[in-house]
Amino acid sequence: MDWFPLYNSLRIAGISTVITFFTGIFAAYYISKLPKFTKGVLDCVLTLPMVLPPTVVGFFLLMTIGPLGPVGAPVLEIFGVRLTMTWYSAIFATAIVSFPLMYRTVRGAFDGFDHNLIYSAQTLGLSNTYIFWRVMVPNCKDGILAATVLAFARALGEYGATTMVTGYIPRRTATISTTVYQLWREGNEVLAYKWVFVNLAISFVVLVAVNMLENSYRQPKGKAANHTIGEEFEKGGER
Repeated sequence: MDWFPLYNSLRIAGISTVITFFTGIFAAYYISKLPKFTKGVLDCVLTLPMVLPPTVVGFFLLMTIGPLGPVGAPVLEIFGVRLTMTWYSAIFATAIVSFPLMYRTVRGAFDGFDHNLIYSAQTLGLSNTYIFWRVMVPNCKDGILAATVLAFARALGEYGATTMVTGYIPRRTATISTTVYQLWREGNEVLAYKWVFVNLAISFVVLVAVNMLENSYRQPKGKAANHTIGEEFEKGGER
């Protein structure tokens, strides 16, 4: 059994999850502060890949980063790098498809956050960067963690957009999803079932690990932020 599809799927899902983690969090943070109309428009634009068929997303991506596309053509001409039919082509596809899950879930966590904690921190003279990383993110960690898991799982199981830009090349672009389809086409259902169970096992382990982490570090809402703000207040008093 060739394990390359597993390795390739994990590295693609891992890299795309890192990308969507930071882009999703910052997009959710800044968009949550915009006016209602602007927020609604941006929500529609950023979550569009979630409702579009993955093959349609893959088509638009192929037209963009393909050898004749507005992005793929200059990159190929200047740097000699082809952005399609390579293993890293799938990173573009999985990041775009999984981004809406990360963004919407984190946005929901930020919208439900008690903003009185932010106002309290601002009265102590704390910077917005400090408030974001030490007050807001710790209090919304459950939502962020859930969003990260969803994004990783979505990237790991992505097929439609991925196959449009990477195809299926054994030991080069093959992922678990494309391998299952290829094995089914060849009539090798036994091996296809093995890969299906591998994917199920990975998803199960990830979800169990997240639940264990949440149970280990769970604390009452606002406790971490109040503790942090209280420490800063005491430091301010000492000064």
